[in-house]
Order: sequence, then structure tokens, then C-alpha cells
Amino acid sequence: MLTVKNLHKSFGELNVLKGIDLSIEKGSVVAIIGPSGSGKTTMLRCLNALEMPNKGTIQFEQDFKLSFDKVPSKKEILQLRRKSGMVFQSYNLFPHKTALENVMEGPVVVQKKEKAAVKKHAESLLKKVGLEEKMHLYPHQLSGGQQQRVGIARALAIEPELMLFDEPTSALDPEIVGEVLRVIRDLANEGWTMAIVTHELKFAEEVADHVIFIDGGHIVEQGPPAELLKNPQEPRTKQFLNRILNPS
Repeated sequence: MLTVKNLHKSFGELNVLKGIDLSIEKGSVVAIIGPSGSGKTTMLRCLNALEMPNKGTIQFEQDFKLSFDKVPSKKEILQLRRKSGMVFQSYNLFPHKTALENVMEGPVVVQKKEKAAVKKHAESLLKKVGLEEKMHLYPHQLSGGQQQRVGIARALAIEPELMLFDEPTSALDPEIVGEVLRVIRDLANEGWTMAIVTHELKFAEEVADHVIFIDGGHIVEQGPPAELLKNPQEPRTKQFLNRILNPS
């Protein structure tokens, strides 16, 4: 479904991504792991041009291909962003809007959809993520886990082809991580195509079809979770997993 070729991203003289090639099949879940500063979040943000790549191509199916070898137009960027929904680690909800209004914002304001239909869909999405009784509350009235579930419903509301999750549990208290992971697991079971930057290796093993290990702006190793997480082939992957699984 998604094909990325030779993706590069620099911030000034700092080269963060150094030629990323990857493919994500329709209906699959890809977990992206790696140390801090490896480029995994930058790569995810490049997939919908929240960070603008310096070079490379992003292609969805056969109907959309965008090259960053020249500066893309605003229309092309908007087309790309409509393909995916982003769930941020820090929620990024509008504080002055209720949960329901946050979920409705994209379809009504950006996609110009009819408000009554959007409201009905938004209500069903909040029910899906277990927040049917919280839809008229404001972000400050919700827990971190509830805010993140609103963020997931908001991303689903634009009906994207690809869901992008940037460390969706990193800002949460450990005791409420499970409620967010359960929602993501349900989406995986429904067949949503997802790319998830995560440090939750057990979750990646359970939910992902494919795991990518990034370090130094390169994909060092990738494969099925049972292989990569249990029997990595690259020394750098082995070192990283050993430090995570055996921190002492």
C-alpha cells in the first residue's frame, strides 16, 4: 500500500534520515523501534509531511506518488496528509473544544463534510474508543489515557488509509498504558493499516506483523517480530534489545 524510497531528512547540517526504503502492506501493522535520536519519529512525521523530507518519494498504491526531490506544492502536501491520520505522544487536542468537537474538527473544517453526518460518525468513534460518556468534556477534564483515546478517534475521523502513532503511550502513567494499547490492538484486529513508533516491545511482539529497527538514520534490520525480537541478526540490533530487555 505504502512505498517509501530513498527518504532523506536533514535539520541544518544534521542528517537525521539517510536513505530510508520501506514498504507497508495494506492491513498490516508495522512497529518502529530504536534508540532515542535514531530518526524513528522523524521518519514517521515525514510520511505525512509534518516534517518535510529533503529527498525521496512516498507512494500510496498506484494513485498517488509524491517526490521530494523538488519542493512539493501545497495541494500535493494536502493530498498526502489526507492519506494518513497522526496520533501524537502529547495528545495535541484543542483545549477549548470538547472531545466531540476535537474529533469533528478535521472532517468539518479541513474536509468540508456535512456537520450532522460528521457528528454522528464522531460519536460512534468515541464510543469505539470507550469514551461515549465523556464526549462533552474538555481535555482538562480527561485523564491522559482518555485524551490519547480522543486523539485516536480524531485521527480515525478523517478516514485515513494509514494510521501513524508516535510513541502513543510515552506520556502516560504506567497504570493507564493498557487502555490505549487495547484500543490500538482492536484497530489492528479490524484490519487498519498502522505504523507505530513504540518502546513497548511486548506490545510490538503481540500486535505487529513487521518490526523495523532504526539507528543512525538507517534501517538496520527488519522482519517479523518473532524473528527480529527473538533472534536478531545484526550486532547493533542485538545490543539495543539486550539493553532494553536486560537494563541492569
